[in-house]
Amino acid sequence: MATIFGKTYSRTSLLRYVGDISQIARVKPYRLVEGFEQDVMAADLTTGGGLTFTVLPSRGMDISSASFNGRPLAWRSATTDRHPAFFEPEGLSWLRSFYGGLVVTCGLTWAGAACTDEGKELGLHGWVSNTPAVNVAWGGEWTGDDYEIWISGKLREAIVFGENVELTRTIRARLGENRFWIHDRVENMGYRRTEHMFLYHINIGFPAISDHTALIAPTLEATPRDAEAEMGKERYAEMQPPTPDYNEKVYFHRLATEPDGKVTTALVNPELDGGYGVYCTFNQKELPYFIEWKMMDAGTYVVGMEPANALVLGRATERAAGRLQFLEGGEVREYHLEIGVVDGAAQLNTLRQNAQELIRAARK
Repeated sequence: MATIFGKTYSRTSLLRYVGDISQIARVKPYRLVEGFEQDVMAADLTTGGGLTFTVLPSRGMDISSASFNGRPLAWRSATTDRHPAFFEPEGLSWLRSFYGGLVVTCGLTWAGAACTDEGKELGLHGWVSNTPAVNVAWGGEWTGDDYEIWISGKLREAIVFGENVELTRTIRARLGENRFWIHDRVENMGYRRTEHMFLYHINIGFPAISDHTALIAPTLEATPRDAEAEMGKERYAEMQPPTPDYNEKVYFHRLATEPDGKVTTALVNPELDGGYGVYCTFNQKELPYFIEWKMMDAGTYVVGMEPANALVLGRATERAAGRLQFLEGGEVREYHLEIGVVDGAAQLNTLRQNAQELIRAARK
């Protein structure tokens, strides 16, 4: 049963009101047509619950724009949804095609800071978000009285005499709801052991981010990345107004989790409708690290929630620290992420209460 527009409908009762379910919920594919965005394949997913978001099969099956009842959720940069043909992998040039967006994936064989690792020059955050997908498919289907929309695709990071790793991504959302699920399957298609780094860069912007916004998480400890983050570290969960020349602050969080490893973090502005923001739920058995990217600069006013299987100090540092993960030939890893809208004071209070209870339980 789907609840939309304040009423609950069965499949039969709802379809009596519409010519096609696409009147309410759909996946709408198209291509962008000018500038650096020319020929980028995109698809808008509309749930009928107020949530609309854009998946970019040309850009790693990632999610660029997103909104709820017409209000933005994600931060957007000035680079546009740039075609992967313009990707510059060297050094920090990944930033030239970083459109912000609700979800940008980093990996598959490296992520984090640019570095030199065992003689290889690695740029910022890897290839995957600038890789076009193949076998792209989409649709919608009824299961009894529940309707679900979905889009899927495959991406390959490969080089002769080196890695051959494939990501299969499926994104699903339900009719009438304001959340969606990402299921990622990463497989080493080759026969040699290869490095594997994987990070979800979830970028939240105005109006969910304001000087009233707080990070809600069951944080047991937040470790500053560097001297810049050390300054004001006691305010890691508090946001400030846009500040010209602000330098980014990054914190590595140690989180309390549910017994099954699941944990939820959120960024919420309590001054907007009693609570407006974004939450993400992931499993620390799959993604053992959580990084907060706090950037309060004027124009680059964004906070990132980043579940990951490594920290962001660069592959060489991760290797030296013993945190670097590997995929054996034929090995498969799976990742599951739920992202949704925080809408109202009741949901905000529940998130706060759950985080506090996990912290109390972990400290007993």
